Amino acid sequence: MPNYLENAFAQLEKASGRVVMREIRGAEFTSVSAKELLDLVARARGFLRQAGLQPGDRCALLGPNSIRWAAIDLAIMAEAGVVVPLYSRQAPAELAVMVQDSAPRLLIAGDAALGDAVAQALPSGPRRVTFDEMFQAVPAGQGIAAPPLARESDDLVTIIYTSGTSGEPKGVCLNTKNLDHMLGCTTGWIDRLESNPREPLRVFQYLPFNFAASWIVMMSCLTRETVLTLSTDLNKLADEIRLSAPQYFFNVPTLLERVKRAVEEGLAKRGSLIQSIYRKGRAAWLKQNAGESGGGIWLLLANKLIFSKIRDRFGPNLRGLVCGSAPLAPETQEFFAMLGIPIWQVYGLTETCGICTMDDPRVPSEPGRVGPAVPGIEMKAGDNDEILVRGPNIFPGYWSRPEETARVLRDGWFHTGDQGEANLRGNWRISGRIKNLIILNSGHNIAPEPIEEKIAQRLPGAQQVVVVGNGRGYLCALVTGGVARDAAQAAIDAVNTELPHYRQVRNFTILPEAFTPESGLLTANGKLKRDAISRKYREEIEQMYQKHAAAAGSNA
Repeated sequence: MPNYLENAFAQLEKASGRVVMREIRGAEFTSVSAKELLDLVARARGFLRQAGLQPGDRCALLGPNSIRWAAIDLAIMAEAGVVVPLYSRQAPAELAVMVQDSAPRLLIAGDAALGDAVAQALPSGPRRVTFDEMFQAVPAGQGIAAPPLARESDDLVTIIYTSGTSGEPKGVCLNTKNLDHMLGCTTGWIDRLESNPREPLRVFQYLPFNFAASWIVMMSCLTRETVLTLSTDLNKLADEIRLSAPQYFFNVPTLLERVKRAVEEGLAKRGSLIQSIYRKGRAAWLKQNAGESGGGIWLLLANKLIFSKIRDRFGPNLRGLVCGSAPLAPETQEFFAMLGIPIWQVYGLTETCGICTMDDPRVPSEPGRVGPAVPGIEMKAGDNDEILVRGPNIFPGYWSRPEETARVLRDGWFHTGDQGEANLRGNWRISGRIKNLIILNSGHNIAPEPIEEKIAQRLPGAQQVVVVGNGRGYLCALVTGGVARDAAQAAIDAVNTELPHYRQVRNFTILPEAFTPESGLLTANGKLKRDAISRKYREEIEQMYQKHAAAAGSNA
């Protein structure tokens, strides 16, 4: 039976002159047909053989998403090499750690500056080569145009470094068996979504290919009739989405919540009539969604004057969005459903080949839940509600870290470190990370994520909310962004009324600068690096507790 890579090559051979991938460059597209992409792959394979690449050798691939990135990735796999994809926006010192750990034969960089920045942080390193140098070395039509080299099911295909929310990132090893199973699941999901496609699917991609789930999206597109359009400028993302006019694209919650926040802030500046239509239209939608009747005229009016114009921002073809990386707030999922844009959630980790659960596109999604386990995978809740997973998608281990591997792979089950529970329909809800639990000196164990989410929902101007308090008597919070203190206090007060005393936030500090991957305070896919945040803002956190203690003492 053909493996995932052989399927991709077969589909590209079949597609031949059809456009399969595009980059947005300003207001123009740079496109390649399947034949042209295969020629780029063949040229990259020719260079890799000239460089002496042997099956099992590792190659680090560093650069933003591009057609050439995809071609080099396919070439390394076709030559039975091991791809080590790296995030081009990550700090060079962090990238150097990954390069040193994986010890690749080659470091292939999108441009010389990227490779040089990593090299400066390394005492010694692999041979460096740029994309330009690779393709200049082998002219068009003179590469290795042959089927991919054979692979066994346990052969290593890629080492993807985890985000590293605490401590050094670990290299997650994924093999042929993992990828065969997962791509079978995702292509089957697309078949359920588009049971009788009349034309190639139009998919937009802005998330970096070094993320497991994002890479799975790319490979899924290459194994069926799809036109995959790549973002090249995150600062122009809204324009790129409209220009590409996709039917679907994969998201992280940050973008969708930012869209919702921007819409609500924009409506707040409109006249009272538009605001009234929005409020009444939203109320009518919520009633109808709950199975009640009434307010139909307001919903029709809101859809014509407001909702349809918001939908237009995504182009004329949008049929739905996929969201992963972290649970999406129920209110955000309902907001998009109100606009007529379904969101299907997925959940997974790099160690699970990117995906464990997926909403079924044939049945209504449950806001706040991430769908059932994908076919062939078992999931259950263990001690402390930790999610345990087993199946052919589970990674064989961390690169050169047997002790870490043994810690998370026990008795055939992968211990995710996430907390959650499934309902009677089998749909999972993710409640937080076990390692993020805050343990107060009273002994109470508190997951910070739900509290942070509730505050952020009531504070649209906030970029991030981080609850702290481990080992202390109560909780405080750091809030980033251009937020007024009165607004932050009002949001926290509103959330506190819904919480028991030990989960209430007693004080907060506003930080004007948002956390970013470049500052080392967010992971590459936008997750909080809580340990790094606590270290950097140690003084601010201490001052919060001192001020609250002083205020409490003066009121005694």
